[in-house]
Amino acid sequence: MNTIKLFIATCMLLIGSTVQAQNSLTFKILDGETEEPLIGASVYASSSLGAIADENGVATLNNISAGSLTVRISFIGYETQRNTYNIPFEGTSPIEILMHQHEEEMEEMVVTATRTSRSIEDIPTRIEFLGAEELQEKAVMRSANIAMLLRESTGIQMQVTSPSSANQSIRIQGLDGRYTQLMKDGFPLYGGFSGGLSIMQIPPLDLRQVEVIKGSNSTLYGGGAIAGLVNLVSIRPEEEALTKVMLDQTSAAATTLNSFHASAKDRWSYTLFGSAHRQTAYDANDDNFSDLPETRSLTLNPTIFFNPSETDEF
Repeated sequence: MNTIKLFIATCMLLIGSTVQAQNSLTFKILDGETEEPLIGASVYASSSLGAIADENGVATLNNISAGSLTVRISFIGYETQRNTYNIPFEGTSPIEILMHQHEEEMEEMVVTATRTSRSIEDIPTRIEFLGAEELQEKAVMRSANIAMLLRESTGIQMQVTSPSSANQSIRIQGLDGRYTQLMKDGFPLYGGFSGGLSIMQIPPLDLRQVEVIKGSNSTLYGGGAIAGLVNLVSIRPEEEALTKVMLDQTSAAATTLNSFHASAKDRWSYTLFGSAHRQTAYDANDDNFSDLPETRSLTLNPTIFFNPSETDEF
């Protein structure tokens, strides 16, 4: 009789352990907006317990021990969820999980096309991009022009041609500055005859980015671009008004005030850039000869845009 009781007790223990080992959780993972199944979403509880959602968005965790279980549900592009459940689970199965996409803003991407239709593999030169963060950093260090920014690019040498007026020639790949084309928004500056910068030219305050193409581009941009070209891309007005003001005072008795304003309303928008520069005669070594001459300059550059449609701009 005792043998029969022992056998029955052993069978009950085996059945109870089997039932305990058969605990499971089933999830149905859906997009929070469209409620479409997220195929490939991962459900993770531990290094030995996890599952991947099938074509219906269903994932099942099997052989779960009784107790508290924390589950992490994740999918690329969506916010990760962490939920805790008591095992055995007594709620509705499958458990519906609504995933929501990340609310992160991507950095603006600007696509610039050439004058001919060619694939990337057929383009002989590459375009180097200098973004807004680099421009703002260099504007704080030297607001008068972008010479410092270009000087730190590989393959570009800024050669001082006139110390008194701070004129600098842009030399690309060792060629003379007259073979470098300087452009603004795709159009040549000064009729295509400008291959350098001066203290009164090109403050970075109204620039969105700078594009540098190294190599022979005379076929597309004329004979002045044999060494390469520098394209200065201006800031485009947006619905939120933008105003920038920068004052630069040097130890050589030079003062530069730059200001920029951009605003858009309906189909009309405009930008206004203003710059004033004052340089008093400066004698660094007291030899009664001016190392820097006295100069005065005032620059105003207004631009008006008209958008007849979402894709056209004048």
